[in-house]
Amino acid sequence: MKRIPLFFIVLLMAFSATAQTKEELESKKAAAQDSLDVLKKRTSAIQSQIDALPGWRFNAFGTVGGSLSGFNNWYGKETPNSSVGNFGFNINASADKIEDKYFWKNAMNLNISWVKSDDKDDPNDSEDYEVATDVLNLSSLYGFKLTKSFAVSAFGEYRSTLVNNFNDPGFLDLGVGGTWTPFNELVVVIHPLNYNFVFSSSGVDYQSSLGAKIVADYNKKFGALNVKSNLSVFLSYEDGDYSNYTWTNSVNYNVWKNLGLGFDLGLRKNKQEAFNYQRIDNPGLELPDADNKLQSYWLFGLTYNLK
Repeated sequence: MKRIPLFFIVLLMAFSATAQTKEELESKKAAAQDSLDVLKKRTSAIQSQIDALPGWRFNAFGTVGGSLSGFNNWYGKETPNSSVGNFGFNINASADKIEDKYFWKNAMNLNISWVKSDDKDDPNDSEDYEVATDVLNLSSLYGFKLTKSFAVSAFGEYRSTLVNNFNDPGFLDLGVGGTWTPFNELVVVIHPLNYNFVFSSSGVDYQSSLGAKIVADYNKKFGALNVKSNLSVFLSYEDGDYSNYTWTNSVNYNVWKNLGLGFDLGLRKNKQEAFNYQRIDNPGLELPDADNKLQSYWLFGLTYNLK
């Protein structure tokens, strides 16, 4: 009978020792985490100092997304024997030269996707992949600094498609004005003197005009999360129907090494584009009567950071 209490005493001591060991380990873990947070802050501060140094800075990341599916005798579908596939990618790249007295910022955004929907029961149905999204945007900004955050600047931006109808239409903005950089991650361009050249052929009707150009570009990294947003606005002095804007957004979350997940969203309003598209079915349509609907595209998929 005396051995039973002794057994419980030994068991209680064992549990106590285990509990103490766990508490000690958790305390060590907390201390290590605090040290890690301090190191991260120091590393971030040093990186900010590096980013502030004169010279070239290069950055590039992209998103790839796609899917394939096939159906055989799937009578719940309108086309029970069919195959569907889509594939797309988005690339954001930049090359910036930052000096004490001036800066030169260059950027490219390319988004292309293809889609195929093949009805195997229709011999006339196309089996080819068709271009679904086709966006090309190139920009270059030069600024001479008057203060730490403000510069007189010249800006050029070209927007078109790459795979289909390259430069038909193509939009080229050239202008001068000022650039405000309140912090490294945000650049705001305000150019009251800007000419919007529009290139087109094949009987389409586009008008070039003088106006103002406003661009806001934000690029920030929050740990493993990289966010880029660009808003480009042209305000025509000649006719509001010639005005347009494009807003592109990219979010990239790094999961492992250079691999991650990405989401891209693009929005655009351009009445001249809407007019030329709608008058294919309505030849008598006038530009003021065109329905200027919001254009959009999005892509979700895997990303690879090229930096």
